Amino acid sequence: MKHADTAFWSGRRVLVTGAHGFVGRNLMPLLRETGAVIVAPPREEYDLSEQADVRRVLADVRPEIVLHLAALSGGILANKERPAQYCYQNLIMGTTMLHESWAAGVRKYVTLIGGCSYPATAPSPIRETELWNGYPQAESAPYSIAKKMAVVQAEAYRRQYGFDAVVLVPGNLYGPWDNFDLNASHVIPALVRKFLEARDSGQPEVVAWGTGRPVRDFIYVADACEAILRATARYNGADIINISSGVPTTIRELVEAVAALTGYEGTVRWDTSKPDGQPLKGFDVTRMREWLEYQPPTSLQEGLRRTIAWFESNRGAARLVVPA
Repeated sequence: MKHADTAFWSGRRVLVTGAHGFVGRNLMPLLRETGAVIVAPPREEYDLSEQADVRRVLADVRPEIVLHLAALSGGILANKERPAQYCYQNLIMGTTMLHESWAAGVRKYVTLIGGCSYPATAPSPIRETELWNGYPQAESAPYSIAKKMAVVQAEAYRRQYGFDAVVLVPGNLYGPWDNFDLNASHVIPALVRKFLEARDSGQPEVVAWGTGRPVRDFIYVADACEAILRATARYNGADIINISSGVPTTIRELVEAVAALTGYEGTVRWDTSKPDGQPLKGFDVTRMREWLEYQPPTSLQEGLRRTIAWFESNRGAARLVVPA
């Protein structure tokens, strides 16, 4: 299949960090269709929290384009238990990677921050202009603010050096190769695993966290990856862009959909002692639609079907336990 932006990508050397992570594994097949020359070294070869290793990988690869996807990420529980790790690893990787990419003469640099970087009190759907209007959700603030610094740094390097650094903000991602560790995952992979294991073992009840009332905006990971490639090829501005579906879904609706699609026939008990997180968080996707001319094609129902099918077929390869 020939990619729409082949003329931009063809023959260009591209370094993808985090290529073996969740987003990276889904982006790589799409990137291969573009005709780019892709280098995606395994994490064991270069420690991106070490400046010397960052310099070494850039010298070894000599990329024109850097897609910095490497990150330490996880759900609310993981962020509450390891806030220092989530802050330091993401701050040092992001800061060092952007600076050294500029120093190495990289022509285009694209990275991601999380939707959790927006203020906890931001009105929904959240517009990009809300980024600095308050403090993020407390449980994940060390991670969120560390990632958010990429916006400041990218703008500073663009203003002083003319460096073409772009920051994108995906919504709640889900899909194949996600993190399915029940203690460190986000809501969809956790639910998929819970309901499939409950179905297979005949459990009469599944416990869901919170009240089910919070509203979220989910995007299938392959759709987000297509948007990342479009932004790399077509966008060179300082303003951040939300990448999401723009479709609000309550957690209760999500739980009911996963239960039905996995064929689970037991009951669901809501544990209201567990945190809900931010009550209302959708994303304004006007910039994505207008600037990137893109609307994610995969519905939540279809994306969930694909995710469930992938997990059932790949339990041996799925990330069921994430090392501390």
